[in-house]
Amino acid sequence: MNLQTNHYKKIMRQYEEKQLKNQHKFNQKKEKVYRAIPEIKKIDEAISQTSIAIAKVLINENLDPQVEMARLKEKNLELSMKKIELLHTNGLPKDYLQKTYECHKCRDTGFIKDQKCSCFKQAIIDLAYEQSNIKNILEYENFNTFSFDYYSNEIDKENNLSPYDNIKSIYNYCTNFVSQFGKEFSNIIFYGNAGVGKTFLSNCIAKSILDKGFNVIYLSAFQIFEIFERSKFRKDDAAYYDDMSENILSCDLLIVDDLGTEFSTSFTNAQLFNCLNTRLINEKPTIISTNLKPSDWSNQYSNRIVSRIFGNYEPLKVFGEDIRIKKAFN
Repeated sequence: MNLQTNHYKKIMRQYEEKQLKNQHKFNQKKEKVYRAIPEIKKIDEAISQTSIAIAKVLINENLDPQVEMARLKEKNLELSMKKIELLHTNGLPKDYLQKTYECHKCRDTGFIKDQKCSCFKQAIIDLAYEQSNIKNILEYENFNTFSFDYYSNEIDKENNLSPYDNIKSIYNYCTNFVSQFGKEFSNIIFYGNAGVGKTFLSNCIAKSILDKGFNVIYLSAFQIFEIFERSKFRKDDAAYYDDMSENILSCDLLIVDDLGTEFSTSFTNAQLFNCLNTRLINEKPTIISTNLKPSDWSNQYSNRIVSRIFGNYEPLKVFGEDIRIKKAFN
């Protein structure tokens, strides 16, 4: 996730390329129409002259601005309607001479007024994933490739349930989480020993939510705290880390992997509480996976963090044999 300024600039270049591409396509279509329907070129020239006339009205004290503006607007409307009629008569859609955009909200500029558009924020996330290879991982770690074969049917004495029945129940909960995403607000915490499938389940959910068109940030706890630290204390690449910090708090779904493996300090505790609390207030779903047992949480985190998690997250305990070891010997 350690993107540098040159990566950030890469996103800006992509927007510039989109705008140039859009303008080129528009110019090609306009030239084509002008050759086929010369009258439309005359109409466009007349509309341009109307724009000049409006400017003159505004500086001419002898004219009534309201009356003249209304007259010129009516003239423009008549010209535009005639243009649409000509396009239709010649078998072209009425919006044929309008520019097309990948993002209609910002018109492929990346900004709405002085605020970054959601497509810009997603571009930052996508570039981060490109660097971390997460999208390739999701291609083979998803609900379609999930296997129950690694979970035993024998009753686990500690949990009074077989790993197989338990994972079936968790799997169904996860698929329901995906189907209700965007309709119902909920959070998940996967906990259990290493190698039992917690990260795989998180990947399954991430892939499905991304496929539904939502933005997802998937980071290890260490990566999240590194971003918060760089945003707060370092001036180099500050813009990128500020954006990533904002995205962590506001993305549609945040997945925090391996919480509890980071070096715990007063800073990480404060940042974790702020992150979880902000997302709860704004009803932004979060998924956490951890190797920590519930009884260990209070040893590592403050009471208010423990309260936020176990009061607002669905705890899903994943247990069974270490799948990585089973795969290694199969």
